[in-house]
Amino acid sequence: MASETAEPYLKIVGVTKKFGEFTALKDISLEVFEKEFVCFLGPSGCGKTTLLRAIAGLDIQTSGQVFQKGRDISDLPPSSRDFGIVFQSYALFPNLTVEKNVAYGLENQKVPQDRIKTRVAELLELVGLPDQGRKYPAQLSGGQQQRVALARALATEPGLLLLDEPLSALDAKVRARLRHEIKELQNQIGVTTIMVTHDQEEALTMADRIVVMNNGVIEQVGSPIDIYSHPASPFVADFIGTTNFIDAKLQTPTSAQIGNFEVSLSASPPDLSAGQDVTLCIRPEDVLTGSRVDGAPNQIELGIHHVEFLGSFHRLHTDPVSGDTSLMIDVSVARAREIDISVGSRIQVALPAEHMNVYPARG
Repeated sequence: MASETAEPYLKIVGVTKKFGEFTALKDISLEVFEKEFVCFLGPSGCGKTTLLRAIAGLDIQTSGQVFQKGRDISDLPPSSRDFGIVFQSYALFPNLTVEKNVAYGLENQKVPQDRIKTRVAELLELVGLPDQGRKYPAQLSGGQQQRVALARALATEPGLLLLDEPLSALDAKVRARLRHEIKELQNQIGVTTIMVTHDQEEALTMADRIVVMNNGVIEQVGSPIDIYSHPASPFVADFIGTTNFIDAKLQTPTSAQIGNFEVSLSASPPDLSAGQDVTLCIRPEDVLTGSRVDGAPNQIELGIHHVEFLGSFHRLHTDPVSGDTSLMIDVSVARAREIDISVGSRIQVALPAEHMNVYPARG
């Protein structure tokens, strides 16, 4: 990823997009650096695909500007912009062979045939389909078709690669394999890439940075680790991963009251004041159990009322800690052997201050 002092490869300034009375994008500003892999992540209808289409010129923004490598492309048609795009539906030409599909953009640019032949062969080798060139799309699996679509998008050596939910039509195993292959390919080629996805796992495993969107605005931009560990809002915390939300009342900047139980906090946002209702957020895997509780602050004993076995770990659902707020606690299979996690038993846990995020109370 480029350093923070580098000039952005793509710069989006105050982009708003309206469809009639509906505002799909609200004053979006964002910088993407050369060779970055950035994911636009969010639920359906959040504006992520609209933003991608504005970058591509497929849906020109209502207001705002888009710059690519310092060039204002805000009002240019797609044909005058420097990008390759891969859609969820592959969008391959069914009547053309794999070779002809990959060669399509090069032929439109009047590239010499010998160069086209060499380039197509290079790309099919790159995407792992060196022997499939003479087949037609219908003769390929979904994963193979998406590789062809990727090769076609890269054929003209674009400066920007746009991926619009490219893996969502594939089954889970193929999706997991292809996301690794796409990331490796992007690293190898070094092309600046933006991918739209609603799949948090895709974003966490593939992106250098994630742009979390909701209702036409950007909620947070950051690395996968930052987004997961320090979500900027309850929406981000809830959308990415599984989390516990606990109603509390702020006592001081470093303490809060959960029912009759006081907990220490690392810090709370400066705009929150003592006596204010707040929401605490802690991931199930960050709740301490077993020997890790010894000597830890913020200890509480809870009853277990439900246990889910999820393969590599158990998820415990406890009695309420405050009002009707219960905790989810993830316990590894190994740790479950040292403590009693049966339904009806009681368990001593601790809530580490450094893993609790504090937000204004949710409405």
